[in-house]
Amino acid sequence: MGRLARTGKRVGYSLWLVAIVAFTLGMATTFRPAMTTIVVGCLATGSALLAPSIVIAYGVRAADREDRNG
Repeated sequence: MGRLARTGKRVGYSLWLVAIVAFTLGMATTFRPAMTTIVVGCLATGSALLAPSIVIAYGVRAADREDRNG
């Protein structure tokens, strides 16, 4: 589960980065409808991946701490 959460967080944050870069490029040039689709799609997909990944990562960390402490 920990590996799955790490992968989900990595992909989610990467999609947010793509959205930020696409938005910046769109603002620097002409903001076309395709650019809007990329930004919104990356933000939505990244958020959908990040939400459960972050919760699972906290759970895994808490379970590891509990195992170490007894």
